[in-house]
Amino acid sequence: MIFIGRKFFFSFRLNVFHLKSIFMGIFNLFSKEKKETLDKGLSKTKESVFSKLGRAIAGKSKIDDDILDELEEVLITSDVGVDTTLKIISRIEKRVAKDKYINTSELTAILREEIAALLTENNPDSEDSFEIPTHKKPYVIMVVGVNGVGKTTTIGKLAYQYKKAGQKVYLGAADTFRAAAVEQLVVWGERVGVPVIKQQMGSDPASVAFDTLTSAKANDADVVIIDTAGRLHNKIGLMNELTKIKNVMKKVIPDTPHEILLVLDGSTGQNAFEQAKQFTAATEVNALAITKLDGTAKGGVVIGISDHFKVPVKYIGLGEGMEDLQIFHKKTFVDSLFGE
Repeated sequence: MIFIGRKFFFSFRLNVFHLKSIFMGIFNLFSKEKKETLDKGLSKTKESVFSKLGRAIAGKSKIDDDILDELEEVLITSDVGVDTTLKIISRIEKRVAKDKYINTSELTAILREEIAALLTENNPDSEDSFEIPTHKKPYVIMVVGVNGVGKTTTIGKLAYQYKKAGQKVYLGAADTFRAAAVEQLVVWGERVGVPVIKQQMGSDPASVAFDTLTSAKANDADVVIIDTAGRLHNKIGLMNELTKIKNVMKKVIPDTPHEILLVLDGSTGQNAFEQAKQFTAATEVNALAITKLDGTAKGGVVIGISDHFKVPVKYIGLGEGMEDLQIFHKKTFVDSLFGE
């Protein structure tokens, strides 16, 4: 009997080991696919940065003032931004002064380390999952940004990811100024299989938000995502509208919105900085999504915006597919930008 028990126990442990190996294999496969998507999405930025960097250090043996001047130009023309570039250069200057002599061959490694350090300061670690705080239900996200940045598409992809994670999702079509915006959100709702609350064109956006939260609360939803109008960011009326939407939502759920997500188009470079400046000044943005990084050499804008506005970059968009919205991980981002 003892022998049979041990044999059974050994067989059970072996099966558990095999199951664990299978799950770890599936997890690693998904992680590898995400990494490949990120590598592909940042390929143009990487190619641009390294080609400029290569020209800057060609024929030079050590890091001196001339090299640092060249590096400054490389970073600024890669849309990292002036302030962030000067901060990176200052950090490298201190390292060069401390170590006295550093070869140009070490410049890439140093640059990588300093950029990773900046991202670490401005972006808290996040889990690689689309989970929500369990004590906030429903978790309400208000999405802001100008037209054309991929705002509605980002909402659709977020809804897909949350639903895939087992969450019950509701969408609110509060961009009532454009018929196309409402129609696009409805299409995404149908694609993902989540309800979209809407009203007639020209309706009060705050009223749509109110109806959405009321319905979501009554139906025990886990996540609510509210789309908002994407008119020009320098219009005072739009900013007043966002404030009104927030105040009306608080009547249904007092501490909402829990997240104000600003969507920016990474391919616009410095224009994205200006949009971030206007929106962060007008409303309490506490998360960023930077889209359209695939197909552009301006991926450096992620570094600059993260550093300048001290608002965490939560998501990055790397393509049109449902899975192409990824949670932003600073280490993985830097690894893809500079190579393993």
